[in-house]
Amino acid sequence: MRRGYFLDNIEGMHGYVPGEQVNDADVIKLNSNENPYPPSPKVLAAVATAADGALRRYPEPTSDTLRAAAARVYGVSTDQVIAGNGSDELLSMLMRCFVGPGDRVAYATPTYSLYATLVDIQGGTKATVRYSDDFSIPPALARQRAAVTFLCNPNAPSGTLVSRTAIDRLAGAVRGILVVDEAYIDFADGNSATAIPLVRRHDNLIVLRTFSKSFSLAGLRIGLAFASERLIGGMMKVKDSYNLNRLSAVAATTALHDLPWMARNIRRIQRSRATLSIALARLGFQVYPSQANFVLARRLDTDMGRLQRALKTQRILIRHFDVPGLADCLRISVGTPAETTAVVQALRTALRGDA
Repeated sequence: MRRGYFLDNIEGMHGYVPGEQVNDADVIKLNSNENPYPPSPKVLAAVATAADGALRRYPEPTSDTLRAAAARVYGVSTDQVIAGNGSDELLSMLMRCFVGPGDRVAYATPTYSLYATLVDIQGGTKATVRYSDDFSIPPALARQRAAVTFLCNPNAPSGTLVSRTAIDRLAGAVRGILVVDEAYIDFADGNSATAIPLVRRHDNLIVLRTFSKSFSLAGLRIGLAFASERLIGGMMKVKDSYNLNRLSAVAATTALHDLPWMARNIRRIQRSRATLSIALARLGFQVYPSQANFVLARRLDTDMGRLQRALKTQRILIRHFDVPGLADCLRISVGTPAETTAVVQALRTALRGDA
């Protein structure tokens, strides 16, 4: 029996807390893993052209033009692709498809905290296992008898990457659906780790991509999921009628037609990531080997919350998660070279204050 208007699981849960958002151009914003570089000029021009009288009409119900472009780029059929209002909507969509009250949902921790929120919304049961120090896939993850198993790769917030071979084994071992969340895969050194080719081998595998990170389109909320035709067909049943707006669909399609722009920005971010990692190590941080557009830095016996607040007073935003396993860590998005210099100098100054 309900205690109030809300379902009991909604009444008792905590909502997802995103990174702080500001509109002040003078703030160095390194807390939400946004791309520091703008989207392709071709994307901006296409969006401007599309912002015309046609906006009075609904968009394509299933984003067919975008799906066809994605199929060509990623080597699958159009029927193996579904588009969403960001990969977060796709996560919600697949949870509605595969998880009911009491169903087990497995993932290794620490990882993207939205997974836990989505389990609570569905009334599912969280089946979590701890990552080891190297963030390899824990063997116990495949043994959780879960309806859905999540694997964020590269993982957030560690930035660490597991191989396609390891994902292949995991897909064959889990009982239910395996969701590989590849929000950051484009930032990896080489793209051989993507699990998209494995959807031909495993009918229980769903691979997620987003345009928010590597394509610099976080403000337009565009995501893609790749899976067997059977799984995509089922997900289409629970999709909102017109879930991707006209401008977002045009932006994403155009971005896929200008991959060299995205690749150029990725190379710039990779260079800054290396610079940031080396500088943090010299400041006494343990820096995990990131293959994403952020780094996770650990420093024992240091109040990371205080460091995060100290940088905020200097108009630099970074992320601190005051939760078990991450309380002694900072996650820092990779910015421009100038932003990287600024955040390192601010941390050096703040650490001197601790001495």
